[in-house]
Amino acid sequence: MIEETKWMVRFARHSVRQAIVSWRRDLAAWRRFWHSYQRYKKLAPPDRKPSLEHLYPCLEDDAEETPIEPIYLYQDAWAFEEIVKQRPAFHVDVGSHHKLVALLSKVVPVIMVDIRPLSLPLDTLEFRKGSILNLPFEDGAVPSVSSLCVVEHIGLGRYGDPLDPYGTEKAIEELKRIVQPGGDLYLSLPLDDENRIYFNAHRAFEEEYLLRLFEPFQVIERRYICGRNFGDQRKPGFGTGCYHLRCRQ
Repeated sequence: MIEETKWMVRFARHSVRQAIVSWRRDLAAWRRFWHSYQRYKKLAPPDRKPSLEHLYPCLEDDAEETPIEPIYLYQDAWAFEEIVKQRPAFHVDVGSHHKLVALLSKVVPVIMVDIRPLSLPLDTLEFRKGSILNLPFEDGAVPSVSSLCVVEHIGLGRYGDPLDPYGTEKAIEELKRIVQPGGDLYLSLPLDDENRIYFNAHRAFEEEYLLRLFEPFQVIERRYICGRNFGDQRKPGFGTGCYHLRCRQ
């Protein structure tokens, strides 16, 4: 209890520091916005002057480069290419990012499974509500399955799911269950130097442990996202592993 209290105090101090940094950044952005607004008013003729009634401040878009979250960029591009290359009769995705699934559905027939229904329909995408711990498919019925940055969350309660210390292991087994012999499974999940729980965000895994969980599937390809780099070499510390697995016939 004492250790938890100390941690909470440290976390509170960190949060205050972050809030101050964010406040200063926001203040500078607002100053730039109003300076730009006043300059534009002086430049514009009477019929083109901006109205205060219709202000729509966008304060974070004047960056020197386009901000990109590297994990989703790299893993989604990797999975899209690999799946399209195999040209499955149909593909099932479980819980991956909706943009990947939407684009993939334009070139491959796709069924998406998630515990939360999509808020928008798409004519090329079939959605089925379901749990990664109880997928609505028979054993060995699906030729191609993906689940990117999903299994590490299962059992931590982050998305309203039941708490379960073995949620990730159960999710991987369920994904393997539905893949047909000779079929493909695409997974991505956090790696670390040892198994760790970053409650309640996600878990991270030592790769040797993961490879045992993947058995008896064959590892066709593995790629790694380490910081802003994407490649074939695993680096020490925290990162993301992208795995193309195949069910042995």
